[in-house]
Amino acid sequence: MELSKLTISELRGLLDRKEVTVREVVDSVYKRIDSVEDRIRAFVTITRDKAYEMASVSGNRAVNDNSMPLRGIPIAVKDNMCTKGIRTTCSSKILHSFIPPYESTATARLIENGYILTGKTNLDEFAMGSSTENSGFHTTRNPWDLERIPGGSSGGSAAAVASDECIAALGSDTGGSIRQPAALCGIVGLKPTYGRVSRYGLVAFASSLDQIGPLTKNVMDSAIMLNAISGHDPLDSTSAEAGVPDHTSTLGRDIKGMKIGIPNEYFIDGMDKDVEGAVKKAINQLESLGAVPVEVTLPHTSYAVAAYYILATSEASSNLARYDGVKYGFRAAGKDLLETYMNTRAQGFSPEVKRRIMLGTYALSSGYYDAYYKKAQQVRTLIKRDFEEAFKAVDVIVTPTTPTAAFKIGEKADDPLQMYLSDIFTISVNLAGVPGISIPCGFTSNSLPIGLQIIGKHFDEETVLMAAYAYEQSTEWHKRKPCL
Repeated sequence: MELSKLTISELRGLLDRKEVTVREVVDSVYKRIDSVEDRIRAFVTITRDKAYEMASVSGNRAVNDNSMPLRGIPIAVKDNMCTKGIRTTCSSKILHSFIPPYESTATARLIENGYILTGKTNLDEFAMGSSTENSGFHTTRNPWDLERIPGGSSGGSAAAVASDECIAALGSDTGGSIRQPAALCGIVGLKPTYGRVSRYGLVAFASSLDQIGPLTKNVMDSAIMLNAISGHDPLDSTSAEAGVPDHTSTLGRDIKGMKIGIPNEYFIDGMDKDVEGAVKKAINQLESLGAVPVEVTLPHTSYAVAAYYILATSEASSNLARYDGVKYGFRAAGKDLLETYMNTRAQGFSPEVKRRIMLGTYALSSGYYDAYYKKAQQVRTLIKRDFEEAFKAVDVIVTPTTPTAAFKIGEKADDPLQMYLSDIFTISVNLAGVPGISIPCGFTSNSLPIGLQIIGKHFDEETVLMAAYAYEQSTEWHKRKPCL
């Protein structure tokens, strides 16, 4: 039995029955990493010594401890979450040697639940990208086709889960960066409601949009992970004071009578025919399970990409001003302070990060603030209202996760606008702050995964997970593995 291929819930049973040890689970994961990582390149930092240290502690804990559902489970963490004493780079040269003195709340909660840190995963630098080609270190590859991108910016986390280099992973989602790579790698990716999971210790890209969430092999594992990392945090002023239900409790319930919204705005010209066909078959499958399809309209969807790239870049311009070569991180020499600032940023940031800083600075500049940033905020309000209106008639909304399957490495590298459109179906969810999940729903004619997105009401992850689980259990897509 290859333990690295199992899920959290499967391993939990084996560990609790003492059929395997934590050490054996960790051994299996690192054997897999040693076998495939040179081809996938999912990690920035592999924390082997730390993992065995944590395994020793975890292995000495009492079994059947329901308060520690992740005890002994090897989990990877996207390298934009601070891990105390362990290098955190955001895949940027400017933070190449940064070692945080504190732990992010999300990873601290994983520690409280007994997890094992497998390593820190690769991403588009500062989470700015949709392909993980913008990493300052290397490009991660899709386990289903090594010539193709894994998605982004949580491409390293998605590829690590899909290739069994960890049992589950954490990612962050600013405009689709959990759901899009999950779809392209054939796994499950959940973006919780904004405020459900603390952002403390997450290196900020766009603070009003960023949200941490799990990437897993199935829906049950997503619910288990969400239970572990959710909850109010006084260290994060945007953390919601909302109760945390047991997100596994609704899994397996009948979805008969559940109303699923189908928005025409998400079935656009230019969408890959295989993707469109798979998503429509998935909707039919949900209908066969008793769900009731209802046409809904989200009329301001077409403005989402434009609004997002004004708001996100504006916030990035502000957040990334702290990287000046003075307080921490990389510093380039200069004859005076201004030249030191300029040289540090010129050498430390990649072209994509510089592009977004410049776009955001322009949008916030005197004379343009009202024309761009203020208008984008107004559009954001309209998009949020679209969802609120639609949810008066339906329980969840079902859409494609991406317009195409994974594209080839380098195919869109010289066309940023085409790259930005990779997130056209996911961005609105972040602008509205609602939860969304991507689950596997089929494959293209050339055997590339396709994702189905299910969107829910604010703080109603239970219904989203219930619908996702019902679909997953009635199909076999989530059981298929890439052949490496």
